[in-house]
Order: sequence, then structure tokens, then C-alpha cells
Amino acid sequence: MKSYTIQEINEILKGEIIGNTFQKITAPEQLEAANESEISFIGNKKYEKLWSISKACVAVVNEDISIEPGEDRAFIKVKNADLAMSQVLELFAPPTPLFTIAIHPTAVIDPTATICNGAQIGAGCYIGPKVIVGDNSSIYPNVTILDECTVGKNTVIWSGTVIRERCHIGNDCIIHPNATIGADGFGFRPDPQRGLVKIPQIGNVIIGNNVEIGANTCVDRGKFSSTILGDGCKIDNLVQIGHNSKLGKFCIMAGNSGLAGSVTLGNGVIIGGSASIKDHTTIGDGVIVGAGSGVTGDIPAGKTMLGYPAVEARDALKQWAILKRLVNESKKQTKSFLLNS
Repeated sequence: MKSYTIQEINEILKGEIIGNTFQKITAPEQLEAANESEISFIGNKKYEKLWSISKACVAVVNEDISIEPGEDRAFIKVKNADLAMSQVLELFAPPTPLFTIAIHPTAVIDPTATICNGAQIGAGCYIGPKVIVGDNSSIYPNVTILDECTVGKNTVIWSGTVIRERCHIGNDCIIHPNATIGADGFGFRPDPQRGLVKIPQIGNVIIGNNVEIGANTCVDRGKFSSTILGDGCKIDNLVQIGHNSKLGKFCIMAGNSGLAGSVTLGNGVIIGGSASIKDHTTIGDGVIVGAGSGVTGDIPAGKTMLGYPAVEARDALKQWAILKRLVNESKKQTKSFLLNS
């Protein structure tokens, strides 16, 4: 079992220790569930009240903390407790599942594929013709990578993922279980004689470096050219990215959100959970789309949008306040009518 003193942890965090404890720290845990040998964190002042009932011996806290740690307990003050806690979690993280051999004998690897130095291929994988798997990448069991795909260096692809033909994955990416990269875009057109006619989707998907894609997420190939995810994008579970969409750098999409076809996101766009974006829409740099919102038109850079259809956040809040007031007035009138009738 890993354990550290508070001083050893603070050597990494480079914070300020307030109070003291000689207790060895054996794990991180949330405030309510922590025991006497565990470290927790207070990332928001509203959680300060939980410290008195927590058993944690140490908490990583922001510099504006307004409480004291107490006897034989300590705080590590830092500028950003959330970021610091991520370093603590790395300290205690268990190792990822190990490959007992670099390339499992049950993996099917086409003779024309290139498996570069240090790459690992798990049981039951299929690696198709002319695929390139970069240095030190890990392909976990039962992954399918079809013809002419490339996977960059130090990328991890978890079990059940399917990467269809001619798609390209960058360096230092993580693709979580059962993601599908490069399925056909959703393209059909009505025809009086043949019903719904499938439009061929002949493009591909290009994913940049340091991109993370959640479990069961789908990134569709382009009808023409490419669907593109820029460097540093973070995509949650159960997200749909439609054909020919283009994401800039460092975009975030939360679970159950979706882009229709040919959506363009600028750099640093944040899409909240279950939000949906209409096809052929352009969203500027730094835009935030609130959870559950529906975007039906272009959005200039820097805006925060809420509602369905999405409008600027301050306008949405005013609309909701007016609606609430109207509902309350209607209730009062109804009650008055019933009492006087």
C-alpha cells in the first residue's frame, strides 16, 4: 500500500502547510467518507462546513479558506485545490492493466501493418492492412482498427473500440471503451422510387494530439474530406459528433451532447451535457453552451448561451424569471377565484 507524509505530498504540490499531523496518508477520499489516514480537499467554501464532521487528517484547500484545521490535522493551502488534488490522485493511482506479452498471439495483424517500437496489442484485436500503430501505444483487447488507419505515439485505446478505415489518431490520446471512430455519417435523401437513399460517406476522421474520447462516443466520418477534432479536445461518454464537424483546440463536450453534421467549433468551446447543436452552425472561440440547451444558429465568440432554443444567458435568466412570476400570479388568481366562488 502506498503511503506518504504530508511533507512528501507538499513537495509535489508546493503549497503551504497549516497545522500538522504525523499520520501517514494512505489514500485520497471525499470529505464525508474519509478516515483518519486519508487526505481530502475543499475546492469550494460551501464545503468548509463538512470539515468538522470529516475524519480526514489532511485537506488540500484554496488560499481563501476561512477555517482552521484543528488538533493533529492539517491543511495544504494552494492556489487551485482542484488542480492540486489531481496531482494527489496521480500519486495514489493504481497501475493500468498490464500486458504480459507485447503482442498477444490471438491478435490478428495484417502483414502490411506496422507496429512500432514499444507498442502493445491485446488479445482478440484486429489490425488491418497498412495500419500504423505508433511507438509505445497500447491497444487493449478486442479493439478493431481497419485499413490504412494511423495511431500516434503513446496513445491508449481501450477494449471494444472500433476505428474504421482511413482514420487518423494523434499522439498521447486516450480512447475509452466501445467508442466508434469513423462510422458512416447520417446521410439519406428521399427518392420517390427508392425511398430513403443512402448518401455515401467517403471521408474520414482526423483526431489531433492529447485528445480524450469517452466510452460509447461516436465520431462520424466526413461525407467529403474529414471530421476533425483539434489538439487537446476532451469528449465525454455518449457524445455524438456528426459528419464533417470541425472542432478547434481544447474544446469540451459533456455527456449526451451532440453535434449535427458540418458544425464548426472554435477554440476552447464548452458544450454542456445533453446540449444539441444544429447542422451547419458555427460557434466562436470560448463560447459556453449550457446543459440541455439547443443551438439553432451561429454564435459569436465569447458568448454564454442557455435554453431551448439557446439565447444569451442573461436573456434566458430574465425570461425564466418572467415566466416564474407569471405562473405565480396565475396561481394566486386561480386561488382567489376558487375562494370567492
